[in-house]
Amino acid sequence: MAEIKTHSIEDKNTWETFLATRGEANFLHSWYWGEFYKRLNRLVFRRGFNDGLNLEGVLLAVVEPAKRGRHLIVPGGPIINWSNAPIVKAWVDEIKAIAHSEKCVFVRVRPQLSDTPENRDFFRSLGFVKAPMHLHAELTSQLDLTRTDDELKKGMRKGARYELNRSQKLGVQVEAVGDARYIDEFYELQLRTAKRQKFVPFSKRYLSEQFAAFAADNKVLMYRSTHQGQLLAMAFIIFYGTEADYHYGASTDLARQIPGAYLIQWEAIAEAKRRGCSRYNFWGVTEHGQTKHRFYGVSVFKRGFGGVDVAYLPAHDLVINKARYAPTYLFETGRRKLRRL
Repeated sequence: MAEIKTHSIEDKNTWETFLATRGEANFLHSWYWGEFYKRLNRLVFRRGFNDGLNLEGVLLAVVEPAKRGRHLIVPGGPIINWSNAPIVKAWVDEIKAIAHSEKCVFVRVRPQLSDTPENRDFFRSLGFVKAPMHLHAELTSQLDLTRTDDELKKGMRKGARYELNRSQKLGVQVEAVGDARYIDEFYELQLRTAKRQKFVPFSKRYLSEQFAAFAADNKVLMYRSTHQGQLLAMAFIIFYGTEADYHYGASTDLARQIPGAYLIQWEAIAEAKRRGCSRYNFWGVTEHGQTKHRFYGVSVFKRGFGGVDVAYLPAHDLVINKARYAPTYLFETGRRKLRRL
């Protein structure tokens, strides 16, 4: 086996061509996600790992200058062969080097690995500890898009299928646009939804820059459902590789009476199939039975489309500075409990 060579990747085509060969990769480790963070003025590192002449893995890492502790994040990655011990070692060495050079307190990783006892043990063996807060969705609901429309409808929960049919009979209209004309409206609707469901909303800049990064290559659509001219719901859908992701959603009070959100999802699923996606990721859901969780209702809605739960290894931290990490750990543990996450 040749020595593993670590190097910077500055070419978008090289990065995206490699990810296209890896079925587990999604938008979180895409070139576009890195560009999104650059738009937020974050330091972004893109590294490749070569085994001889061949590119065998990539790492996207971003410096987060948080008040609770400057840290490095690795979203939905790295995308490497986890059974290749030299590459795994090269990856750990590289994130340590970046973290030290950027004076980070810790490195937070949420890889595209299944949440199994074996994978948790594996990460512990690499020196990681389970993070006190999530980085991205860890338990998701994912729908197999290789099935026909009839099969998809049959797989839906009876109540969800009824609401979808009712929205069509009521004449709900759905519009999908690939430009930023509705970002302001989505932001305002998100504020109202956040107040109702008691979660912390994203800033307008965060949403705008993220949309712009993916819109540059037609990889995002903003969906908007209305009934007789009145807004019902909106959704921010990313289409990347073999996966489409329902990343953000928001709704009006009227949507409780007229089910506009169901038709949005059905239209987005149809678009994902047209684009050749094989799975539709409804993104985060709560554990079954957590009826008091503030996102329980949203989770019931998502699972109503008949997907299966896919649990990723939860976020893990590689501690760089133990003394400074301790107060961060306590702060984030308290925040998690306060937000009921």
